[in-house]
Amino acid sequence: MRTRGQGQVGSFVASRCFDGMHQIYILKKWFFAHCLMVVLLAGLPAGADWREDRRQSILHGVQAVLMCNGLFTSHRSLDAIFAQELAFLRPPRFELPLGTAAGGAYRIDPVQKAVTVGITAPEAAVTAVFREGFGCIVLPPGLLPTGDLLASLPIDPSPPVPLLLSDKTWPFGDQMKIAAAERVNVQALEAAGDWAFNRGNPEQVTTSLLITSQDAMIYERYAPGFDAQTRQRTWSVAKSIAATLIGQRVQSGHLALDMPLDVDYLPELKNSEADPRRSITLRHVLNMSSGLDPVDNKGMEYQNGSGLVYWAGDSAERAALGRGLVRTPGKVWDYENYETLLAVLAFKRTFESEEKYLAFPRQALLEPLGMNHTVIGVDRFGDYILSSQVYSSARDLARFGLLHLGGGLWGDRRLVSEDWIEFVRSPAPAANNPKQLNGGHWWLVPNDRDDVPKDAYCAAGHRGQFVIVLPSQGLVIVRRGLDFGGQGFDHWDLTRKVLKAFEA
Repeated sequence: MRTRGQGQVGSFVASRCFDGMHQIYILKKWFFAHCLMVVLLAGLPAGADWREDRRQSILHGVQAVLMCNGLFTSHRSLDAIFAQELAFLRPPRFELPLGTAAGGAYRIDPVQKAVTVGITAPEAAVTAVFREGFGCIVLPPGLLPTGDLLASLPIDPSPPVPLLLSDKTWPFGDQMKIAAAERVNVQALEAAGDWAFNRGNPEQVTTSLLITSQDAMIYERYAPGFDAQTRQRTWSVAKSIAATLIGQRVQSGHLALDMPLDVDYLPELKNSEADPRRSITLRHVLNMSSGLDPVDNKGMEYQNGSGLVYWAGDSAERAALGRGLVRTPGKVWDYENYETLLAVLAFKRTFESEEKYLAFPRQALLEPLGMNHTVIGVDRFGDYILSSQVYSSARDLARFGLLHLGGGLWGDRRLVSEDWIEFVRSPAPAANNPKQLNGGHWWLVPNDRDDVPKDAYCAAGHRGQFVIVLPSQGLVIVRRGLDFGGQGFDHWDLTRKVLKAFEA
């Protein structure tokens, strides 16, 4: 599958080109001319503060996507969405959300299942539209969900089964009885739960905590307003899901860790073989060490980076392909959302059709695991945003953790190879990973921390999403949150608290 032409809103193209112009790696005179022409065609007035305009559009998009998914994917109330989902938009980093649950500069269309935010400035207003199987898809600023546009949005070729509790027993279904493990101290386990929920810090909001010992659920607790079927945004836990899907394609021989990615980088060069980015491998991007420009790590995520894809209707494909090489691949670790998007694009290239690509996650992973409350979001062009845009229940994430606890086996079926499990939990070899914090899109126990087992590893996401796998203890811990502010929830402290329940 080759890169298809994907139109962009003029101001977004212009601003992306301007951002590219100040990068050292773009030295081609013809590309400068191309960017200048795009700016002229876009009609961008001289001296316009396009960065601030774009930042406002992105913030509108954040609110639109979270409101849309909150209402139509998570089935939360508008009061709860403003109180919790939108809590992290508070100053000083962001402006207050546009309005309250009683009303504001937004419009909710319950028929189209769409939310538009910023309606007092139509050119900067952003709309998110719910689509079954994908959650909410964000449109570029100024575009409204008209009939033709709605008809052009991606369609899930294999929509999920209805959200019903399975009659099978846990973990293959949802019928369960919380059972204490033989060696567990129930009081210590309850104390760990209380520690997770009663933080004494309004910025740390635990919504669910699940603990499984092998295949037995030994602890399950939810905050008011949440239950076993509630879908929450996984944020970057999605990266670990992406790595698992990619591992399945490696296992089937469609991808290889140490082969260059089969992608066409942008801008297109006359002699593409001379492009140094051609040396970047799947291992490099999964180890977050591609050497490509780390856009988000410049503090520009909500102005110039992946925020354009997440919240402003930009193309995940074009954004992933448009970074230049600034370091030797494999030498420096740099956490970047675009690394995941680039890996997912290489994953996409292995399918014969878009329909097979879109159907694969559910057919190969979600349905076999019984993750029927999980939806993976796409951009408006049908590309998975598997770096963040996934909504899932706590139980579904516990199943995902149990797959890794079992070394890739689910029952008697191998879904992921043991070699792949070993890869994702092995430290990235980059020189600036001295504490061995990072593996293949999973997080590892820092090597200077000795109060939790060294073989533990974790899928982690913004606002306190954690799936912690402890092979030596036979445990999986899932903590979901709606944290905000600068004081992050310490998941390894939680792990230590839980392990107290298993001390002799």
